[in-house]
Amino acid sequence: MTPPSPLYGPEFGSYAREDVAWLLKDLSSVRLEAPTEEREAAIQAGRAHYAESLPVEYQPGPAYRKLYHDALEASAERLAYAVGLVTEMIIAERGPRAVLVSLARAGTPVGVLARRWARYAHGLDLPHYAVSIVRGRGIDTQALRHLAAHHDPSHVMFVDGWTGKGAITRELAAALDAHAAAPGGARFPADLAVLADPGRCTPLFGTRDDFLIPSACLNSTVSGLVSRTVLNDELIGPGDFHGAKFYAELAADDVSAAFLDTVCARFPDVAARVAADLPGHRAAHRAPDWSGWDAVRRAGEEHGVPDLNLIKPGVGETTRVLLRRVPWKVLARADAGADLAHIRLLADERGVPVVEVPPDAFPYACMGLIHPRFGSGAAQ
Repeated sequence: MTPPSPLYGPEFGSYAREDVAWLLKDLSSVRLEAPTEEREAAIQAGRAHYAESLPVEYQPGPAYRKLYHDALEASAERLAYAVGLVTEMIIAERGPRAVLVSLARAGTPVGVLARRWARYAHGLDLPHYAVSIVRGRGIDTQALRHLAAHHDPSHVMFVDGWTGKGAITRELAAALDAHAAAPGGARFPADLAVLADPGRCTPLFGTRDDFLIPSACLNSTVSGLVSRTVLNDELIGPGDFHGAKFYAELAADDVSAAFLDTVCARFPDVAARVAADLPGHRAAHRAPDWSGWDAVRRAGEEHGVPDLNLIKPGVGETTRVLLRRVPWKVLARADAGADLAHIRLLADERGVPVVEVPPDAFPYACMGLIHPRFGSGAAQ
């Protein structure tokens, strides 16, 4: 059997060919989208896994688009600073031969930004791949085999946008252990580098503040026009990469390149500060304490949600709940301010209550609670 080959833009995705190699199977011609409530009912009843289908891509109206652009302009320098710090951490850990492997799709814009920082600050041309990882199903082992065939696994650094409660961090470590234990499986380090680590579950981060990363506001139109990844036994065989769709028809609304360019334009403004702050950042106590997981557990007890999979902490994860799932309520810290403007707009559009909580309630700016009514025996 011939191993699958990476996909590249512009044939797949809107990123330039040199920005990322997608270790994915092209499912663009397959209809995978299902109505949100139908998907939620199937997921919570155990009839389907969330990765077997796709939500319908949310197309924002003018007010939401303006919020996105305002948020990007306001946070571009902060983003550039976090990109610089985390990329310097990656290079310190892996050296100049680092291989960036982003977790598609939220991690992929961050992987592209890290690659561009490495080129800007050090003249390095780091390889960057995007791979699929699925909660409860693990990482794409065919993608790992491809990486091991082309690179020293010890040079790989996995990259994501942010941490929630740490489920993907745990999933990554467990999946890489299982891969290494399998016959012929290479050992990959389980390090995960993220822009923001409010869940406090990785030592490699640009910040632990839960702030708005504008790429979380949108779906494919800020992520190279690529869908969330799909793992469906009817479409993905044992020799295939996990799948995804390229939404070429959304090209008129694509802001992927503009997002990257806006952040990269701030690199010169933050370079001196990154260099000055890096020694202190590396020397600081960065060990994970998983306090985010504890905060989610407490929220579950307080709001009667025993299934912690239905609680999504942080700005990015709450945005996903409002865009892709059936939201029940949003818990918003009273001091979160403008970082939650788009959250409040989405919640208002969907008739979802926003419950204010004290500033010391949890380490996140907000939490999104998925409606539990679809689960067997769940509260109505």
